[in-house]
Amino acid sequence: MMEKPEALIGKVTLLCGVIVVMTTVVVPDWSLINPVLLAVGVMMALCLVRIPVPVAIIIAALLGGVHSGMTLTDVIGTMNDHLQPGAEVGITYAMVGAYAMAIFRTGLIEHFSQWFERFIQNGKTNRVRLKIILVFGVIGALSQTLIPIHIAFMPILIPPLLGTFNKLQLDRRLLACLLVCVISMTYLTIPFGFGGIFLKGIMAPAINATAQHYGFMVTEDQLVGSMLIPAAGILVGLMISVFWSHRRPRSYESINISHQSPLERKTTITDHVYVLLSIIVVVLIQLYYDSIMLGAILGFLILSLTGQVQWKEQDSLFTDGMRMMVQISIIITIASGFAGVLKATGGIDALVSSSVGWISRHREIAVLLMLVIGFIITIGFGDSFANVPILAPIYLPLCFESGFSLAATIIMLGASAALGDAGSPASTLTLGVTSGLNADGQHDLVKDTILPTMFHANIGLMLFAWLAVMYI
Repeated sequence: MMEKPEALIGKVTLLCGVIVVMTTVVVPDWSLINPVLLAVGVMMALCLVRIPVPVAIIIAALLGGVHSGMTLTDVIGTMNDHLQPGAEVGITYAMVGAYAMAIFRTGLIEHFSQWFERFIQNGKTNRVRLKIILVFGVIGALSQTLIPIHIAFMPILIPPLLGTFNKLQLDRRLLACLLVCVISMTYLTIPFGFGGIFLKGIMAPAINATAQHYGFMVTEDQLVGSMLIPAAGILVGLMISVFWSHRRPRSYESINISHQSPLERKTTITDHVYVLLSIIVVVLIQLYYDSIMLGAILGFLILSLTGQVQWKEQDSLFTDGMRMMVQISIIITIASGFAGVLKATGGIDALVSSSVGWISRHREIAVLLMLVIGFIITIGFGDSFANVPILAPIYLPLCFESGFSLAATIIMLGASAALGDAGSPASTLTLGVTSGLNADGQHDLVKDTILPTMFHANIGLMLFAWLAVMYI
């Protein structure tokens, strides 16, 4: 439930007042506070007290910009001038959401759910558990790459299978960790689908904007090769969940779920061929034109023109699909404007020059601190994709000036942005997983999704990233 406007305004005012009082006591001369640190600190604080992320980013940008000496008009103009990169990614997200909703309406996921339920009915318990782990691992990877439907499959595919999972006494926390870890590893290492958005659409431009001043440019192979190391940490955490933390049987009550099917008509082999054709088009467009947005649009049109989506429902379906991704799209867009304001304040240069010496002398602590800050910001945001443009203007100059290698710099930015995506209460991953596993009311968002995924995904990711940055 959304807070009343007056309650929200009161909370923002109170928090900003506390920040001002505390900083005035600690640093009596307000002008000594770096505008970048002020902006990031205010943004983190606002996010952690559950102020809507877009509101938190805008307030932080205004405070940081005005504190640096910019006028309010200049701050707003700077934000507007730097919205384009984020807007391009945001539009892609919206188009993918529309295509995902169209795939959902065709009944493909429902048919797969029915087949999978038959597939796992027979056999020994351990073998069936292995089938579930392997199939859901593949589904998680496909949902980010060849069939870019993100989390749309979770509330449809999972609920009909809960009865079977209950008979097997399968710990649902295992499935939560499996899906979240696999999806995270996929977009961190595979430059296709959502991984293409993260690595090529967000990470590469952000790094090259700074790296070109140092005489080099990052390539796709360098991005993938570097991010394999922190992703390996997530894999280790997943293995711990599978073979130790959640391997024991867990009992659940048998509760009948009234699952509403999206199918309103009988489907034929021809219908499935059309769906497969749309998926092939999406893949080919990504391969040859490097555009998931164009692929999603053409895929949607194919499903529409072949009758898989009723003509009269196109407008509402397209809108519903975009609405599913709109929060992420808006955050990424506004985050790009925020990054532009951080650069315009001039505080980054001052911050870098004053921090380089300390980082060189205390590298171990500095690297860990930077990773923890990324974790905190993402916990508040709930989205690692939007975290990159926030961290890049600060972390990249610090890393380059402190003598970090290019691989270490890539890992620092990518890992800092990804930390917290698994385990954030606002993350689409944790919310999507819970929507499926809690269909019968027996899977708690915090205890059964947030805490297990936070532990198993983030600890390995942080440890492997820290070691890689230290020794590469």
